[in-house]
Amino acid sequence: MAPDAEIVFYDGHCGLCDRAVKFVLKHDRSSNPFRFAPLLGTTYASRVSAEQRASLPNSIVVLTEDGTTLTRSDAFVHIFRRLGGGWKTLAGALAMIPRPLRDLIYDFIARIRYRIFRRGNEACPIMPPELSARFDP
Repeated sequence: MAPDAEIVFYDGHCGLCDRAVKFVLKHDRSSNPFRFAPLLGTTYASRVSAEQRASLPNSIVVLTEDGTTLTRSDAFVHIFRRLGGGWKTLAGALAMIPRPLRDLIYDFIARIRYRIFRRGNEACPIMPPELSARFDP
């Protein structure tokens, strides 16, 4: 893994998170694409301190190339910005919404995601080999 690669940590048991990862994989055309690792994996444990992990949500967390940890709606605004094109425009529009309001909506969706989307073993993604190289344990 490149030392400056940005990592998207995700809940490996969440169908919505699985769809979000697949969305990013499909649209990330950058020369330094995102890498992915589950929140319960060894990469997350080795890259994010236990103290910090205890305070982070169990959905999507982005570790940026400069070592900043982004959560909730800030993580998605960052991801959309990095994807470029129309997604960058969406990121700009979302960034104009005050963070507390964005996070309120994000937290609501995060609370109900298991009721709406698959959960557990049903959400296990099957990736083609060329994409699986972007995943860390």
